[in-house]
Amino acid sequence: MASPSFGASFQSFGDPVPPGPVVISVPHGGRAYTPEMVAALRVPVAAVMGLEDRLIDLVGMAARGDEPTLIQNTPRAWIDLNRDERERDPLIDEGARTAPRASAKLRSGLGLVPRRVAGHGDIWTRRFADGEIVTRIEGDHRPYHRALAERLADARALFGVAVLLDLHSMPPLGAPGLVPRIVIGDRHGTTAATRFVRRIEAEARGAGFAVTRNAPYAGGHIVERHGDPRRGIHAVQLELDRSLYLDAALEAPGPGFDTTVALVRRILSALAAEALGQSAAMAAE
Repeated sequence: MASPSFGASFQSFGDPVPPGPVVISVPHGGRAYTPEMVAALRVPVAAVMGLEDRLIDLVGMAARGDEPTLIQNTPRAWIDLNRDERERDPLIDEGARTAPRASAKLRSGLGLVPRRVAGHGDIWTRRFADGEIVTRIEGDHRPYHRALAERLADARALFGVAVLLDLHSMPPLGAPGLVPRIVIGDRHGTTAATRFVRRIEAEARGAGFAVTRNAPYAGGHIVERHGDPRRGIHAVQLELDRSLYLDAALEAPGPGFDTTVALVRRILSALAAEALGQSAAMAAE
């Protein structure tokens, strides 16, 4: 297995020549809280940790085989890779006053640089200068997306098709047995062919988990930006209930960690098999 290489704020795993059509992205597991970031907070670090997809990077790394994989190190609170770089919040970003891209997420305080976190309110002591945000865009956001686009292009060039699994986790939606534990997002059928979504659904249901599509998470900027089924690039966002793999406090790996890793591994294999035209029965052999 290839050693990781490091970008400005992320790690890249995998060989230069992709061995298969599937690429993994883990954009919300970063927890490298720098002194600069901590100094700008008006709330404890523990508060902004609520924005993380807690330890989802450990699931992704344990589940991957030889798939090209990007793991973001920088916390989501500093910059959110699953937002368009134009989704800048004028309430904390001096450079956003001209023409902010006012999505629903941005209006709720969860733009390119999150402004608030549930249960704690506003998280920053001040507004950031335009140059500070541009530095994050140029040093963190663009390099990640550029690297992801390159890996998908390489896979498509070799196999005629590429599939992105954008791995996330979500707070429990309710009592187990009454709500979905897994949500598949394909932007309502626009970022991936239905056959890939169906393969994920089959694996989740086969493992006994309730699964749904696009509600409450339809997929964010990453799958919207990189998914292009007409060109043979398919992108799916996968949200896992954190209680599937964390302990009761949702802070550390729990008793379901290995089971969740095994499920993600089966999903990755199923996506590769579907991309290469293999049936479910062939992929299981």
